[in-house]
Amino acid sequence: MKILLDECIDRRFAKEIEGHEVVTVPQAGWAGIKNGELLTRAQTQFDVFVTVDRNLAFQQNIPQFTIAVIVLQAPTNRLKDLRPLLPKLQQILPIAPKGEVSRVSL
Repeated sequence: MKILLDECIDRRFAKEIEGHEVVTVPQAGWAGIKNGELLTRAQTQFDVFVTVDRNLAFQQNIPQFTIAVIVLQAPTNRLKDLRPLLPKLQQILPIAPKGEVSRVSL
């Protein structure tokens, strides 16, 4: 599974998602691109977009995209706060529906 990790997430988190090909937004060359354009580009190359942006679902019409969106809900976007979400993230990755937002929290 190909996963795109939003630029607001510590890039070291990518190495902790096991069993998948994980690329960060900056690695893809898309740093600074607005969410709508980012999702348009991402859906052609990735299966899942992982972010901590809780407003994304309200700002974008997610059903129009053919990519699953997962929002990590942690106190901050720091690695120490995201790590506890890894087990639940690993569980939801293979079943996250495209064109929908799934949320992962403790």
